[in-house]
Amino acid sequence: MEKTCAVILAAGKGTRMKSDSPKALKEVLFKPMVSWVLDTVEQAGVPNVCTVTAGDSPALEALLSGRSETALQPERLGTGHAAKMALPFFSRYDSVLVLAGDAPFLDAATIQGSYQLFRESGAAACVITAQVETPTGYGRILRENGRVAGIVEERDATPGQKAIREISSSAFWFSSPLLAKALEALRPNNAQGEYYLTDTLSWLLSQGHAVTAFCSENPSIVLGANDRWGLYQLNETARQAVIRRHMENGVEFVNLDGVLISPDVEIGPDTLILPGTILRGKSKIGAGCVVGPGSVVIDSTIGNRSVFNASQMTESTIGSDVKVGPYCHLRPGSVLEDRVKVGDFVEIKNSTIGEKTSLAHLTYIGDSDIGKGINFGGGCITCNYDGKAKYRTVVGDNAFIGCNTNLVAPVTVGQGAFIAAGSTITQDVDADALAIARGRQVAKEGWAAEYWKKK
Repeated sequence: MEKTCAVILAAGKGTRMKSDSPKALKEVLFKPMVSWVLDTVEQAGVPNVCTVTAGDSPALEALLSGRSETALQPERLGTGHAAKMALPFFSRYDSVLVLAGDAPFLDAATIQGSYQLFRESGAAACVITAQVETPTGYGRILRENGRVAGIVEERDATPGQKAIREISSSAFWFSSPLLAKALEALRPNNAQGEYYLTDTLSWLLSQGHAVTAFCSENPSIVLGANDRWGLYQLNETARQAVIRRHMENGVEFVNLDGVLISPDVEIGPDTLILPGTILRGKSKIGAGCVVGPGSVVIDSTIGNRSVFNASQMTESTIGSDVKVGPYCHLRPGSVLEDRVKVGDFVEIKNSTIGEKTSLAHLTYIGDSDIGKGINFGGGCITCNYDGKAKYRTVVGDNAFIGCNTNLVAPVTVGQGAFIAAGSTITQDVDADALAIARGRQVAKEGWAAEYWKKK
């Protein structure tokens, strides 16, 4: 496909969604719709991409940076006008695939199959279509001898034409030179006063050019969203498809209530996903794990046979045979090596926890390098911030950190050292030493009795 390109139309505004951001940025399973389209184009092997935007969304421009050239549509005058804005781009190539940035379910196999038909047929254009059970509301594909004779909108269709179940998607292959001529011939002869890309097909047919159609085996390619209800339906369609794919790969679900899994998540066989679990981004879950209930994993990795119970992690990594939770929070940059145990109400940030270390409960570890085989008692804190800067704490292998210990960074606790409960450590502790940093206990006999008499 070295002489092909793709143009993605993504300048549409989310007006009916009551949103200030472009419709193509609306998310399906936490992934912007235009990202679905970009990924599919890349998977199909189309090497050159341009996305048409309105130029009013820094978020969209940032998402496209490095992945796609952009063309500006300063006025939203319809899909035909949007495609015309990309003319300087697609005129450099023989063929152009035009796609909608808010139709996320087009698949790579459909793009490749339709391109093969397009090239072999010698047609000026190829409409990508699908057979659906209920075609109500869609334009019907009219065929003669297998080739497209036209597209008729439902309001203009005869009873016989309304029975046709093959409908047009929002994806088309075109000969680039012929598309350029067709776009020049477009006129806004409709109630909206807009230039419609589909009118180029009528023009091509009127000029004696052939138009063919590729009917995809995936009926979901026609699905899009114009409002929040439509967006919800896209999410539900994608949710069921993603979960089914993981089931086919050996992942177990006992109940699907509240389970949401982004399309790029990888899960190993024999892993159990419990209700209320949300797996986002490009997270990777190993084999034989238990995740949930009520867990959130974002752009993170979990090794094999680990348990992640009712906890949250973001941009972090845990190894194999690790137990986390319930009610833990792993913030970005956290690494838990194999066989670590993290109990309830523990928060870890930008820290590495060595193999077989245990943080049982009620502990905060931030900006720290924690060694292997260490036991942290309850209520321990690494005091990493002095109000101006953050500093690191280092704890050597096999140390013991007693309950309610404060490690005031920057500080190092040596290998095998013992920190007495209730200590606030402000200086380095040598290996194998005992550190006690607390006031001496004083008991005043009878003081409490006198106090209560005064009350």
